[in-house]
Amino acid sequence: MRYELTDCEWFAIKPLLPNKPRGVPRVADRRVLNGIFWVLRSGAPWRDLPRSLGPYTTSYNYRSCLTCHALYKLVRMDAPRHRKSVN
Repeated sequence: MRYELTDCEWFAIKPLLPNKPRGVPRVADRRVLNGIFWVLRSGAPWRDLPRSLGPYTTSYNYRSCLTCHALYKLVRMDAPRHRKSVN
């Protein structure tokens, strides 16, 4: 399918994903990421995500969590620098 991750891209991304099992069984991360990239690259609305890539709500929620996690990491990385400039 168009916009899917190649094997090389997947092997580069896979170790960066959270691997902690919680109460809900894990979904297929690669399929969810392919759904996210399909929406981002095609410019289509989330509701138009092909069924083969899973429910659009799963991809949307996963993208939201990844975005929050990335922002949190950026803030934590910048915090020590910011403290030094304030003092």
